[in-house]
Amino acid sequence: MPGIVLIGAQWGDEGKGKATDLIGTKVDYVARFNGGNNAGHTVVVGDESYALHLLPSGIINANVTPVIGNGVVVDMEVLFEEIDALESRGVDCSRLLVSEAAHVITPYHRMLDKVTERFLGKRKIGTTGRGIGPTYADKINRVGIRVHDLFNAEHLRDKVEASLHQKNLMLIKLYNRRAVDVDRTTDELLTLGERLKPYVANTSLVLNRALDEGKTVLFEGGQATMLDVDHGTYPFVTSSNPTAGGACTGTGVGPTRIDRVIGVSKAYVTRVGEGPFPTELNDESGEWLRKQGHEFGVTTGRPRRCGWADAVVNRYAARVNGLTDIVLTKLDVLTGLKEIPICVAYDVDGVRHDDMPTDQVAFAASKPIYETMPGWTEDISTCHSFDELPATCQSYVKRLEELSGCRISAIGTGPQRDHIISVHSLVG
Repeated sequence: MPGIVLIGAQWGDEGKGKATDLIGTKVDYVARFNGGNNAGHTVVVGDESYALHLLPSGIINANVTPVIGNGVVVDMEVLFEEIDALESRGVDCSRLLVSEAAHVITPYHRMLDKVTERFLGKRKIGTTGRGIGPTYADKINRVGIRVHDLFNAEHLRDKVEASLHQKNLMLIKLYNRRAVDVDRTTDELLTLGERLKPYVANTSLVLNRALDEGKTVLFEGGQATMLDVDHGTYPFVTSSNPTAGGACTGTGVGPTRIDRVIGVSKAYVTRVGEGPFPTELNDESGEWLRKQGHEFGVTTGRPRRCGWADAVVNRYAARVNGLTDIVLTKLDVLTGLKEIPICVAYDVDGVRHDDMPTDQVAFAASKPIYETMPGWTEDISTCHSFDELPATCQSYVKRLEELSGCRISAIGTGPQRDHIISVHSLVG
């Protein structure tokens, strides 16, 4: 089973590392296919913990080739900071491959991201201010800077000048900021490009040849389904496609090469940033989940919004991604609760919706319809099989599986790497 897509099935921060760990020993390549350094994830190896933002999780495994695909937007300064930090800890990053067609985040993209959010005021999207959105906007507007543009000074300057023509007028007249200097920006990008050059490759060709040779490629998505620019809670979304289809467009690998699609879902739900969130708990229960689950962003440190499990979101994620498996994480966080609500449908102005409303006004007005499951008090981190879980815990998992319409193949039972129960194999 060589082609495996791994995506978040909620609003991100689901703990995709658990799934990666289960697959990791059988993977030859790990390819990031979307997003940028707004996607933080933690990889734990033994007693060592690594916080990654732009690099694929496979960078830690010496037997894996990590790939940054064409669908990712690359902040070279952040990339080199991560590489330097890892190499100082003895991690070899020389295997990294970066797509020559990936778009580059420039200093002016970061500047525009921040000033635009401030300008929007209460209408802000809640971005991380890292220039992700403006870079994707330039990509769609066909004035973006791609990695291969970094290696020809004259060509690069022309592209920077074209990109800044309108932006400088906006900075001066709309945002009351100074214009960005074309020559200085070009020189900065050329310098960074020289260091990037050894990592650059035709990654679409590399990945397709790897699949031809029967090697296993894990396509790793940043962010998650409900943040997809097409299928998420627009406009409170990211600027790329974190859903399974994005794995193909973001790496140059055709859909017939994908054999399995794994969605990662928490046993409850969290969200960072603005936007509707039907099961959000703005009370003691929400604060309890935040504290028990250590729900603070890897990239930003922002406290995450917390809510009960949402089966409507799970069903939606299973459908738009074509999920074959779900990895359920952080089940242990719910230990100690007498009762655990599950949102099974929405009430929108008195009308029941069992499926996700496509109208975002309706979704924003959705009220959760709950059914309640009995909780458990036993420590589940020592459980090594599904049958060892408390009976009420098993019932909760089975109900989530039934409501989502997709099998739950693995269960996270604690914070450590080995706190995982494998119900069905994720590879093979």
